[in-house]
Amino acid sequence: MLTRDGVRLDADVYRPDDEGSFPVLLMRQPYGRAIASTVVYAHPTWYAAHGYIVVIQDVRGRGTSDGSFKLFAHEIEDGEDTVNWAANLPGSTGQVGMYGFSYQGMTQLYAAVAKPPALKAICPAMIGYDLYTDWAYEGGAFCLQANLSWAIQIAAETARLKGDVTAHHTLATAARNLPLCDPVPTQSGILKTLDPESFYHEWLQHSEPDDYWEKLSPKTYLHDVNLPMLHIGGWFDTFLRGTMHLYKEMASRSADRQQLLVGPWAHLPWGRKVGAIDFGTKASTPCDRLQIRWFDQFLKGLNTGLLDEPAIALFEMGSNQWRFFDQWPSAESTPYVLNSTGLASMSDREGTLIPISPHPAPLQRPTPSPLPALSDTFVHDPWRSVPALGGHASIPSGPQDRSSLDCRTDVLTYTSEPLTEDLYLAGDVSVLIYCAADALSFDLCAILAEVRSHGSVYNFTQGYVRVPPGQVTVPLQIMLQPTCIRLSKGNALRLSLSAACFPSYPVNAGTGVPASETRLIDQQIITVTVASGSDRPSQILLPVRQ
Repeated sequence: MLTRDGVRLDADVYRPDDEGSFPVLLMRQPYGRAIASTVVYAHPTWYAAHGYIVVIQDVRGRGTSDGSFKLFAHEIEDGEDTVNWAANLPGSTGQVGMYGFSYQGMTQLYAAVAKPPALKAICPAMIGYDLYTDWAYEGGAFCLQANLSWAIQIAAETARLKGDVTAHHTLATAARNLPLCDPVPTQSGILKTLDPESFYHEWLQHSEPDDYWEKLSPKTYLHDVNLPMLHIGGWFDTFLRGTMHLYKEMASRSADRQQLLVGPWAHLPWGRKVGAIDFGTKASTPCDRLQIRWFDQFLKGLNTGLLDEPAIALFEMGSNQWRFFDQWPSAESTPYVLNSTGLASMSDREGTLIPISPHPAPLQRPTPSPLPALSDTFVHDPWRSVPALGGHASIPSGPQDRSSLDCRTDVLTYTSEPLTEDLYLAGDVSVLIYCAADALSFDLCAILAEVRSHGSVYNFTQGYVRVPPGQVTVPLQIMLQPTCIRLSKGNALRLSLSAACFPSYPVNAGTGVPASETRLIDQQIITVTVASGSDRPSQILLPVRQ
């Protein structure tokens, strides 16, 4: 097809082996259309066999499509043109739906901005609604590993399309061992040399939520868009913030059906085994069949029963079952306060978590310590910064046994007594930490984990924040990923705090200089103090489900 400015875009079109007219399912992606997101979805032939014309298109400047590729720059106009073209394909009923995850999820949102009449329903999965807070940065910290890995992948594809063997080989090698040893570690000399126009450099320079992000983000343009949307996310997906941000916004104002499904998955793949945990057969993706029901309902006008079912399906880790809700769980948060002897960095028995609630959670109340609650002090050494292990922001993602990390003296741990019965959590999670540091700037990483009776420690949600110079930190709030989990009787809950999670995020040098300018040589030792007790009640706010 040709866009409005005369650029040719190429697509593969899959058709049902049948006579008649059919709705169209459209996916627009930048990775070469033959892949068709089959890392998480069934092949387009499966969708075609269910009575749909399926169009998989290379976006501008990718695959065999003409034009120049610039991240997200042309997706509103090109998306609208493509929807109109697809609606008029031979054998089309004129009804178009879109599906896809990550970049392919983003192209749905940009196409929806233009409100093409033929676009009737979409299924955005694992997206960024506000590109600054949901994709490029988390808590003000640059998402280094995710952004750099993706930028290198995009640059390698550009080199492949140009036939540049040397550049492609260099970038492919870098993808397997991220280059983080430049004098300014975030600057990536390889990318600067081989892809100087990469989005990565722009994202790194725009370290604050300025007009750059406003112009680029779907959030800016979707305020009056109404469409049925099936939102898909994963508890360990780095873009879960965006999925939830979009879902909550649309559910609060749209008259159209907004449906949410969150599995126990990382960004990919969507299967039963995530990180070190096997979540069982029910964790295997139901998304293909669900999307067929979704499009049958909104493109074919069939009564699939979807509208009579709860709008939200959350996979409950631990019980390994799907739980269903009519709306996002918003029960009153239950505080779990931190208590310590001042030695929480030295032993996992010295820092404790105590529930404070009018409806006590199923924890045995610990015997009061003979010592009053004290502050914990730990030292962050950039030479041996706390490494990333699993979670949503590192590669590979997912739950991992972090018991060895929790033994480090630059990690504070606060652990509850063993549960006397199962503890159910569903919803948003945050921590409020009374803390201070001896540097202009510092980072804080908060990780919640389940301590199993045999001693292993598996993370299930985490959050990260960068404290810039002058920011008030009394208390410091850290938003963790939302979750849905059953913690088993006999196990315990643990909060781990550290001042780094590298290379998920750059090491904070403590100087207050932006990550884009911070030299390796300028990284300094930072001493952090975390308070606990009745006068400065650092605490976790947990969505306990009765």
